Amino acid sequence: MNRWRTISGDFRRMLLATLFFGAVAGIFTSTLNNYLADVHAFDAGNRGWLELPRELPGFLIFFVMGLLLVRLRESRIAVLAMVLTAAGALGLGFLSSGMVLLVLVIVIWSLGDHIIFAVEGPLGLKLAKKGGEGRRLGQLGGARNLGTILGVSVVWLLAKLVGDRYDLFYLLGAVFAALAGFFYWRLQLGKQDPPSRRLVYRREYRIFYAISALFGIRKQIFLVFGTWVLVSLHGVPVSTIALLYFIASTLGVIMRPLLGDVIDWLGERTVLAADELLLLAVCLVYAFASDVLPQPWDLRVLYGAYVLDHVLFALRVARTTYLKKIAVDPGDITPTVSLGITIDHAVAMSLPVLSGWIWERYGHQYVFLLAGAIALAGFFICLRIRVPAPEIAAEPSG
Repeated sequence: MNRWRTISGDFRRMLLATLFFGAVAGIFTSTLNNYLADVHAFDAGNRGWLELPRELPGFLIFFVMGLLLVRLRESRIAVLAMVLTAAGALGLGFLSSGMVLLVLVIVIWSLGDHIIFAVEGPLGLKLAKKGGEGRRLGQLGGARNLGTILGVSVVWLLAKLVGDRYDLFYLLGAVFAALAGFFYWRLQLGKQDPPSRRLVYRREYRIFYAISALFGIRKQIFLVFGTWVLVSLHGVPVSTIALLYFIASTLGVIMRPLLGDVIDWLGERTVLAADELLLLAVCLVYAFASDVLPQPWDLRVLYGAYVLDHVLFALRVARTTYLKKIAVDPGDITPTVSLGITIDHAVAMSLPVLSGWIWERYGHQYVFLLAGAIALAGFFICLRIRVPAPEIAAEPSG
């Protein structure tokens, strides 16, 4: 409690906003697939089709942020994101009676979700000391994971007490989003900053763009096909997947701040290159664990790979800290992060089709061999990262 009182007011508000948004994400993540199956009778085909409108806001976020940054600073954009998230949650709980309304509220929720991804990193960087960017973003990532655990736990408790009441789940999601919006509204940082008033593309940021594309590839292959290995090939039930996600989130509360420190200590070049090598190892586990290990050890190793991959997602903040260090103009950071998300989603929206075809035609091993080859290429791309030598300067407290 004494430590809580000593940190800056803005950092406290940012931690609380991040925690409550993490709770919203936990509610959505743990309920959406069941909601679509139970309430709207979705099959696998419908669920796959829904990914197109759900991911479309991520693809368009560069242009959306270009419009918003003309008038609003990042903290106010975060408030708008929470308003959209709350509206999407209420729509899912009470308004989405037909397919058109369902798609509309999914898009509204997704737009809020992707806007916050574009501004949370730049907001965190404004609270960071020079040389401590990774630590600060890692602390915020830990708060998000703690919020995710809160959201998942609330869903579990309510389901035990009153059953699968999706209206209550999403009403609580809207409440958590409103609380996050309240704390974003109270942020003072960047209050005097002028609006960006431009979209940004610079040749100097080409490595950042390449890393963003790599993250889009990694995200889709592991979030979709990593889980699919467990479910379709090994018959792992939903309860076990939820438990693995809970374990990964719990580890994230501890590991994200530590990994943030590692980024500051070793630098983005070393950390991101090591991440690609670890991803290569995870790919090989997914591809060949069941061929070379006896049961049940193959499944246990796959569980470990699943959790490790989720924990390694924390290293994505190294992209943002790298961008800050190479930024030609500090005003470039938010629009460039937005362009990175658009590049990420351009890959994420197209790759599953190719990967699904490879799986059906040649087998799951070849999906992960492709992912492994991409990780190896990413290793050499990350070795090209260069950042300016650090300077000593006064920085904000907290």
